[in-house]
Amino acid sequence: MKRMQWIWLAMAACLCLAAPARSQMRMDFFKKPNITDIFKPVVGAGSVYETQKTDPANASKQPMEMTVVGKEAVDGKDAYWLEFGRLDDRSGAMLYAKMLVTRDDFQFHRMVVQRPGQPAMEMPMRPNDAQKRQQEELDKWHSVGTESITVPAGTFSCQHWKKDQGVGDVWVSDKVSPFGMVKYVSSGETMTLTKVISEAKDRITGPVQQFDPQALRH
Repeated sequence: MKRMQWIWLAMAACLCLAAPARSQMRMDFFKKPNITDIFKPVVGAGSVYETQKTDPANASKQPMEMTVVGKEAVDGKDAYWLEFGRLDDRSGAMLYAKMLVTRDDFQFHRMVVQRPGQPAMEMPMRPNDAQKRQQEELDKWHSVGTESITVPAGTFSCQHWKKDQGVGDVWVSDKVSPFGMVKYVSSGETMTLTKVISEAKDRITGPVQQFDPQALRH
């Protein structure tokens, strides 16, 4: 398996959370958005999306899952395991990564990935880098009102947010967990909600091994 596929899994949480996290914030002229407003995890809840690359030279469609599969304490704070799944282009199987995130400050503490038939592996993390990138992205979005939109998962009343720089639109609803995203459109990709999950299970199983760079070469 190529290294870039593992890196995609390692970064999936940051990349996928970016749009809904940026969008659900309540912004005003006097204060930065409160990160606790965007993240309302419920263990067992989740969403399934169809991601579509719109560049004609690289057009493709893939399913993606976002679920909340567990809860534990980190330094006295509630933390939740967010699990992400995407389809492996080569094998056709789903690849999964999960990250442990504290509710109050939205900090990433642990990350585990697993490919089909292989042991789960804990990856190294640099949470400060993720926090800096997220804060930079937060300032690029603004609300443009409320709209009702229909997607394969149903019809939702959504807050519509637009990106100030470049192309970006996201529609979010408090009926969708964990980040509210119903639809996301950028210059090269769309994500559309196809299913809401109410009984999500952890897809990463077995003992967790420490990161092994050699495993990325297979």
